[in-house]
Amino acid sequence: MSLAPWGLERRPWLTALLVLAWLVATAWLRSLMLPDEGRYVGVAWEMLHSGDWLTPTLNGLPFFHKPPLFYWVTAASLSVFGMNDVAARAAPLLGGTLAAVALFVVVRRWFGARSAWAALCVLATQPLFFVGGQFANLDMLVAGCITATVLLLADAVWREERGLPHAGPLTAAYVAAALGVLAKGLIGVLLPALVIGAWLVATRRWRSLRALPSWRGVLLWGAIALPWFAAMQARHADFLHYFFVVQHFQRFAAGGFNNVQPFWFYPAVLLLLGLPGTAWLWRARRAAWWRDAERGDLRQLMGLWLAVVVVFFSLPQSKLVGYVLPAMPPLALLIAEAAWPATGTAGRAQRWAWVGVGVSAVIGLATVMVLAFMPHGSARPLAEALRARIAPDEPVFALGEYPYDLAFYARLKTPVWVVGDWSDPAFAARDNWRKELSDAAGFADPGAAAKLLPRARWLPQLCGAAGAWVLGPATEAAQEPVLAQAETVASAGRMRLWHIDRSAPGVVSALHCPGMPNDDPADK
Repeated sequence: MSLAPWGLERRPWLTALLVLAWLVATAWLRSLMLPDEGRYVGVAWEMLHSGDWLTPTLNGLPFFHKPPLFYWVTAASLSVFGMNDVAARAAPLLGGTLAAVALFVVVRRWFGARSAWAALCVLATQPLFFVGGQFANLDMLVAGCITATVLLLADAVWREERGLPHAGPLTAAYVAAALGVLAKGLIGVLLPALVIGAWLVATRRWRSLRALPSWRGVLLWGAIALPWFAAMQARHADFLHYFFVVQHFQRFAAGGFNNVQPFWFYPAVLLLLGLPGTAWLWRARRAAWWRDAERGDLRQLMGLWLAVVVVFFSLPQSKLVGYVLPAMPPLALLIAEAAWPATGTAGRAQRWAWVGVGVSAVIGLATVMVLAFMPHGSARPLAEALRARIAPDEPVFALGEYPYDLAFYARLKTPVWVVGDWSDPAFAARDNWRKELSDAAGFADPGAAAKLLPRARWLPQLCGAAGAWVLGPATEAAQEPVLAQAETVASAGRMRLWHIDRSAPGVVSALHCPGMPNDDPADK
């Protein structure tokens, strides 16, 4: 008896639609969360309105922390579905769907529809997977590519061992690995290679180890993955060093980045966030369970996959929860294998397993609800007020703070003047928005880099416009007299939006604009 309703085991396209619909279910509830969602969607918005789909920019500055696939998917989605929060989350939605469907299709092919459906239910209802599939950063997109690559390579191995044609899934695996590199860099190819390599060596598949390299696959991988990197290096001489040495190797091996966590962080995350499903893994404690004649091969692959991902991301000091998303598909399948035996009728244990799936689904939905109503620093109310009133020739100044979602929600088509103490050497010590903008300015032409404005020069810059907008913490009003003369248009938490009209009483004297009637030479 199949666990899958509506003949899903025969309709993978319907499975994909159901997974996508489940992930979309509550994606519209919340605004973009800062910094990640605002940063990456903001870059995609700039790519869309500028028409430059090659160079990612953050506030008009070349932004090379990550490769472009997320931005391409998001910008295309925004252009088709409009400027809304669900469209802005297209990349993680597609990444989550790809991971779930790849798991379902390959497991169904080799181990039956029952196992495939059980694994799909566990994976889709895991709170970490559900929330990650709605979170607009790069983690779920690359997790989907890594999952597809590993499973396609395993599919090719199983086909080759049975004398079946395997060139199709092998070539598709190289394509998925290339997309993984464009999604987040080297881990798109490194993690699948480590997982499959560990599995082949552990199971002594020496013939398959030699059969997986493919010249056609390598050429196709290079044709997809390499042109963007070559184009960026041609435009910016230091690009490859910054992207690979600084953002890959130094970030992995060195300290100085945010979110320092102990080595056991990811095992604890997976164990606790996987409850109640992970409680079933006690059945996997026996060596015989892993060496089962029919299903041991699948379980060993999933166990090694889980171990490789957890160990790999546990080595660096910097750890974010989303990094471990590539471990979710193997964990889900192991839970499904333990909770639903391949044979036998449904009993009390299996009914409790379904209860666990329901509890996980409720936790995931509740988590999104909580995130929707808790304050998380979004500039959306201020940005929407700005969009409603800004004139085409009025500049925007971000004073002391730059909210990444400002450009997206305000639909800004010109960079913001970001005011700060840019000469402060402490900027390089913390991995935050100041350092990201400062690094990006190093790749920009002088005109674009000038948008990072020293605080001493921001008042003279105001003198060139009849009206201007300023966004910053409310405490700035006590430090900048001109804001006391400005109109407070909107407030959100500790942030304020001011409109400065140069013709308003007291504004010119507060600005000390050169050449104006009430400019006081003594103040110069």
